[in-house]
Amino acid sequence: MLSYVANYVIYMLSGAFLLGVFFVVYTRTTPIDEVAQVRAGNSAAALSLSGALVGFSLTVASGILHNSALLTFVAWSGGAMVVQLAVYAVFSRLLPGVKDQIEAGNVAMGGLLGAISLAVGAINAACLS
Repeated sequence: MLSYVANYVIYMLSGAFLLGVFFVVYTRTTPIDEVAQVRAGNSAAALSLSGALVGFSLTVASGILHNSALLTFVAWSGGAMVVQLAVYAVFSRLLPGVKDQIEAGNVAMGGLLGAISLAVGAINAACLS
């Protein structure tokens, strides 16, 4: 029983840490200051960032489910981080004016970016099973 609790704590803390790392890397990599935008009440920025966070966490969850080795789980999570960042990079180039649209509060654009991140996160998570 104690080993189950220890594993739970280890994976929970690792997952939370990886989510925090993703948050920092993502918000420093994108040209939008998502944190400032969200604090200012920008729903478009909140939707975009939330989709990226949930999309990444889907792969983290799948990594926990399908890997008994902590190092393997962390490696797959690192790969998921790269995928989520690449998704933003690709779609911010395919959709002209993304930065300006998000900063202007275009909720439709924020929702679209969030949904794209969720969809790719779900596909990424399924690839681990």
